[in-house]
Amino acid sequence: MGLQQVILIYDIADDRLRNKIADVCQDYGLDRVQFSAFQGQLSRSHQQELIAKIRKILREAVGKVQLVPVGDHEWGQRLEISHE
Repeated sequence: MGLQQVILIYDIADDRLRNKIADVCQDYGLDRVQFSAFQGQLSRSHQQELIAKIRKILREAVGKVQLVPVGDHEWGQRLEISHE
């Protein structure tokens, strides 16, 4: 299977861990769309690798991370407001 559009969101209280996770997301080519949200395209194997790396960073720390694959049709139907 090829690349899939994904959204990764997280809620982590620890600033140091949150920054490490943001760095890992950027290493995988994801773009920050909000403070704790990234989006981009990843293969399924890279999705699994990314989650494994984040799990290792978090260990037992309090936090929640979700990586959501989004189909091309659904991604194309998204509604967006962006003032840059």
